[in-house]
Amino acid sequence: MASSSQKVEKPVSPEPQPEPGPGRELQSWRCLVFYLCFYGFMAQMRPGESFVTPYLLGPAKNFTKEQVTNEITPVLSYSYLAVLVPTFLLTDYLRYKPVLLLQGLSYISVWLLLLFGHSVLHMQFMEFFYSLTMAARIAYSSYIFSLVRPAQYQRMAGYSRSAVLLGVFTSSVLGQLLVTVGKVSFTTLNYISLAFLTFSLILAMFLKRPKRSLFFNRSEPAHGEASPSELDKMHPGPGQPTGRKLRGTLLAGWRDWVLVRMLRELRASLRLPQLRLWCLWWVFNSAGYYLIVFYVHILWNVVDPTKDTTKVYNGGVDAASTLLGAITSFAAGFVKIQWALWAKLIIGGVTAVQAGLIFLMYSTSSIWLCYVAFVLFRGFYQFLVPIAIFQIASSLSKELCALVFGINTFLATVLKTIITLIVSDKRGLGLQVHYQLQGAVALPLSCPAVPHA
Repeated sequence: MASSSQKVEKPVSPEPQPEPGPGRELQSWRCLVFYLCFYGFMAQMRPGESFVTPYLLGPAKNFTKEQVTNEITPVLSYSYLAVLVPTFLLTDYLRYKPVLLLQGLSYISVWLLLLFGHSVLHMQFMEFFYSLTMAARIAYSSYIFSLVRPAQYQRMAGYSRSAVLLGVFTSSVLGQLLVTVGKVSFTTLNYISLAFLTFSLILAMFLKRPKRSLFFNRSEPAHGEASPSELDKMHPGPGQPTGRKLRGTLLAGWRDWVLVRMLRELRASLRLPQLRLWCLWWVFNSAGYYLIVFYVHILWNVVDPTKDTTKVYNGGVDAASTLLGAITSFAAGFVKIQWALWAKLIIGGVTAVQAGLIFLMYSTSSIWLCYVAFVLFRGFYQFLVPIAIFQIASSLSKELCALVFGINTFLATVLKTIITLIVSDKRGLGLQVHYQLQGAVALPLSCPAVPHA
């Protein structure tokens, strides 16, 4: 009976392990979101950017309007066209972070040349480095999606865009307050911008480098098999390369390259009327938009050539246009329209209003009308941009969508560069800024997507 008095030892079950970390993963994701957004905000803190043109035309540098309009500013279009495609490819191949570091170094080079350069050649190099920063902006927008899961894409896009717009708005307001209220000189403002940009470069050094990217560094295939692309998943069929032998010839390998497959898919997708419509709007309207943005500060100086720097309100206008652009971009997400039926009418109406605003800037002698017209012009453009992105993305896969945006941007840059060479450059017509606006009026209205009278 002794055995009955003994306690039967129960097998010790292993202690329950904590869940593999949904809480820890959520905390890590929140920290990542905060750091990325903080970096995106700080990278936009350039309070001297709104006042670069009056700084170049003022006593600190003493360049003439003709030098700024016909010799310095056109370099931005040429160099941006030259570096756009290489930067796009390097961004993906190097997995984003090195290109963000290059962007930070280029920004610092821009402001060092602004502060210590004295010749037209120095300012032309300044425009070249600024074109590098513009081309590298794709690295940030692509980088954030490579670190999070697809379920988090929409929220990350909203957070990152809000951080960037808030940074631009804060930078413009700060610059305007320092100039108008603090009586700070443009030179001191540029030193402050240089300090902010140095800090943002330090932040970029601590960014996490992704292990994958969109085109060159794809996820590793399992068991040595080729992993199908999103295009293959979306369009399965007998043409899939499952049993096909592509190792024989160089031509077969070339045809199997992901970028070539995507170009073939793009050719088929362009048969969709809505896709062609929004792509044409993107190319023509973006070219006109950036021509206005590049030269509008010169126009303001021509309309109101004041010597009192405290009465230069470029920062306030940039802040107002950024805020209106953010509001219209947000509102565009709630517009519910049968776009297949009304797209041409809306594009035509918005573009006609934009052309009227440009004509107002061209014809008026009131600087305040110029300011208001530019704010509205930028707001209308930002209203249609998210709609165009949605309309293009809704009919394409993620990979193909990135390629289409890249091609649209490249074609818009080519068109803008051709117009700059003919109209602005001193080797072309070398027209004054008022006459250049006439070309900007005609450019959006020439889009085949816009109905003509």
